[in-house]
Amino acid sequence: QVQLVESGGGLVQAGGSRRLSCTASGRAFGYYAMAWFRQAPGKGREFVASISWNGDYKFYGDSVKGRFTISREYAENTVSLQMNSLKPEDTAVYFCATADFQVAAPTEFKYYGQGTQVTVSS
Repeated sequence: QVQLVESGGGLVQAGGSRRLSCTASGRAFGYYAMAWFRQAPGKGREFVASISWNGDYKFYGDSVKGRFTISREYAENTVSLQMNSLKPEDTAVYFCATADFQVAAPTEFKYYGQGTQVTVSS
């Protein structure tokens, strides 16, 4: 059973930085793509970033390109999201996700964590 647990959310001022982490368990972490999604109040889930099984391929949503960086740490079974230059519109619940593929399109991620709240104040 795949389990994903996010951490690192909280309140941050606009222009600041925050680092989210997600610890995966339940299957071999290094074989599968990982991703971050977010959902703001009253809006649908939005793709933020993904990383391939070996870290060679990284993809970002247009709204976070140049500001967010996704990475994975194999020894700790974690995937991280470094968020810089945060804006109030980045306020959302951030979800970690994984797919059954080594490289996955946003629609192919089907396992999600419970999420962590990030609030950016202006």
